[in-house]
This record gives sequence, C-alpha cells and structure tokens, in this order.
Amino acid sequence: MYLYKLDENIYGFSYEKYNFKEASEIDLINSDKIYYLFKDNPLKSRRSYIISSPSLLSLKKEDINILNQKKENLHISLWLKEKINAKKVIALNLNFPTWKEVLYQKEIKKWNINILALGDIGTTLLTGLKLLGGNEISHIGIYDRTLKKQKRWEMEMNQVYSAFNYHTPFVKIIKKEELFDCDMFVFCASKSVPKVGSDIKDVRMAQFESNSEIIKEYGQMAKKEKFKGIFAVVSDPVDLLSKVVFLESNKDDNDNFDFLGLAPEQIRGYGLGVMNSRAVYYSRNNPKLNHFLEEGRAYGPHGEGLVIADSIKDYNDEFSMYLTDRAKYANLEMRELGFKPYIAPALSSGALSIIDTISGNWHYSATFIGGVFMGSKNRVKYNTVELEELKLDEKLLERLKETYKTLGDII
Repeated sequence: MYLYKLDENIYGFSYEKYNFKEASEIDLINSDKIYYLFKDNPLKSRRSYIISSPSLLSLKKEDINILNQKKENLHISLWLKEKINAKKVIALNLNFPTWKEVLYQKEIKKWNINILALGDIGTTLLTGLKLLGGNEISHIGIYDRTLKKQKRWEMEMNQVYSAFNYHTPFVKIIKKEELFDCDMFVFCASKSVPKVGSDIKDVRMAQFESNSEIIKEYGQMAKKEKFKGIFAVVSDPVDLLSKVVFLESNKDDNDNFDFLGLAPEQIRGYGLGVMNSRAVYYSRNNPKLNHFLEEGRAYGPHGEGLVIADSIKDYNDEFSMYLTDRAKYANLEMRELGFKPYIAPALSSGALSIIDTISGNWHYSATFIGGVFMGSKNRVKYNTVELEELKLDEKLLERLKETYKTLGDII
C-alpha cells in the first residue's frame, strides 16, 4: 500500500503507485478523512464515493453487485478498518480531470434550491419543501416559462407561515440564467404527460423521448455554468434522464467526452421514494405483509423494472412480487378514478426525499452505479454518495441484475 500527501493536511493511499509526495502512516491515522486513490473508466465508475466496507478496496468492476455485501478478502491494518467503519474513507477516481475538486468541497449548512417548471409536480414539491424544509433550506428559487405562474407561486408560498414562526424557506422568482446559482437544481419540466383515460401502461417510458430532449439543454447549461451542486431529476423516467444529463454535460463541442461536466455523484433521480411508499400502503392493508415496514426495501426505477423486497432478513419471492405489482400499477388505479397521480410522487419521491438528501439521511434515489443510474437506499456524506450494502437473497439479487441490465441496455 502506498501512502501519499495530496495537499496540506490532505492524505490518501492506493494499491497502485502514483506520482504524489509520500506520507507516513501516522499522517493518515491522524487525518480526519482520507482518500483511496484508483483509476477507472469515467463512463463506468463514479468520481468519488464512500468506502462503506473493506471489500470496496478490492473492487474490480463497478456494477450492481456492489449492493451485495461480500466477505472481506483483503488484509488491511486495524487503523484503516476503523476509518472505514467510521465512514472516513472516500474513494477518488483519478481518471476524472476534476478529481481535485473533491478534496476541497465544503459541507452546506443551509441549502439554496432552484426548481424548474411549475406544473403539478413542481408546485406540489415546492409546497412540501416550503412547509418541511425550514431547518435545511434557506431559499427556493422558482422558474417557469409562464410569468403569471411564477408570480402566483411566489405570492402563495410567501404567504404560508405558522403564526410567530417565520423561518420557513423564502421563495423567490429567478431568471433562466440563474437556475444553476444554487446548491441543488430540481428538474420538474415535462413536455407531455399522457392524459387520464389513455391506454398507456408505462407512462414514464412514454415521456422519455420528449423529456430527454428538454433535459439535454440543462445538462449542457450545468457544464457551462460550472455547476458544483446536485442536479436532481424529478421528471420521468428519472433514471434514464439522469444518464442523459451525465452524458450531455460531459461532452465537448465535438461530442467527444471530456468529463469536465457533472460528476456522477452530482446527479440523482427521484422516483423510487413513492414506489416504496406505495408498497408501505399495500403492506399496511395486509397483516401478512406488515413486516415490510421494518424489513422491506425498494430498488430500481419508478415503473417497469421496479424491485420491491418484502424483507431483507427473510426474503419471500411471492410476497415481494405481489408488493412490486401493486406498487408498480398504483398509478393506474388512480387514473381509473379519474385523477393524475402526482401528489404522492411529488412529496414522497420529491420533497421528502430531497430533504432527506440534504440532511444526510438515508433515502431512496437513483444514483450512478457502473454507468447505470439505479434506485436504491443511499445517503449523502462528505458531498458524495454512500450506498447501503446488504447480504442479499439470491433470488432478489437476480431480480436486481435483470433490472440493472435492462436499464443499461436502454441508454
């Protein structure tokens, strides 16, 4: 193992030799956090992530298997194991030209969030952030092509207060060129949502082609503005649109990849939270499935390919498939009642998951795993991502592999 001094009071290590100043073991032991240095293809590996277990130090390939807890087969020093257990080790991919930025990122105390598009999803999400985000959010900027919408929601939201408690986020109208002057940009724009009564079963895929054309512009804009915050995708399909953002923001004028745009860990898709919440809804209504509330998990996309696991302790494939189907088609039940199913997604996948994200809490969102944006339980720590690792049942793991491959084959 090679030990390095990367900058004043910043230390790292690697298993391959790189051209950095040497450091001593005591330097790394006394450092608050340290960096594990490696090199991998930026199209298939994240720029940075939390080393949540020693097995990640011997990772040969980044793919869906990183969610499956493995036996430790690498002998490491006790001090390094203690730092890993304390979540003080950050993997850093030197093949990203922007890798040094990771060393100097500062934690945000109060977030400024900008929202693009004030449709049903955007306004419901805005309401949730306004009511619930007072401890974490300073300002919420809103932008929509319709000026009257902007003025309406600026007035409405800034007239929502509890008496004698005026510390909820202030909402302000912003210009298009100010969209990336924030800590988190929330993309809620959508060109076409199938009407209630249409026979389209997978609504999210029907939106992919049109929404991908819209989001490309903002991926490119984020690069131009040198955006360092989180690009949050709420419009469907969140996982595929997240991949579009990553690819588009990392191309030069000749469509070659330069990886000077958004890092993988800067992009998150918010669609899985409501699928988990729908599984909660149906599990509450069935005594045989109440254990989901304590033991269940959700993975994958907001739609076809969704994976609900009834239990991570004692996985039951029949129960899990039942909950998966109910969660996956809950939106169709709402449409049969004659309503667009947007309130629960805007709050569960949107507002609540975003607040958990910026608070550093575990939540559901789609993050980059080996070139695919895949929904799973994760959290933000040190401005990067920590994924939950579990000892997964073989049938559950096979379901995850199938979904992962499907998402990867689309884009």
